[in-house]
Amino acid sequence: MRRKPTEQQYEARACVMKALAHPDRLKIIDVLSRKERCLCELEPLFRTDKSTLSRHISALRNAGIVRERREGVRVYLTLATPCILNIFDCTMKVIQADTKRKQEWKK
Repeated sequence: MRRKPTEQQYEARACVMKALAHPDRLKIIDVLSRKERCLCELEPLFRTDKSTLSRHISALRNAGIVRERREGVRVYLTLATPCILNIFDCTMKVIQADTKRKQEWKK
């Protein structure tokens, strides 16, 4: 039997979900799922300025999704919790089920 989460656990979950709630953050996670990347490698992949990208990375880091390491002046990023990728599969299942339901209603 599953235990009911505590209020603190609901708050922590909401923090993680909030960190995921932006397309650029999801793209950062996707890019980092392949390998560790230098911040300088991420910048060209986004149509945003460096400070906005840094804020997105900070949100992911503060939620425990991404971690960084420094090597000289370079900052390297990696997924701290690769299991976060499971959310992508689950999200696609929700989207597909919703699309199917909407199509059935149109019939």
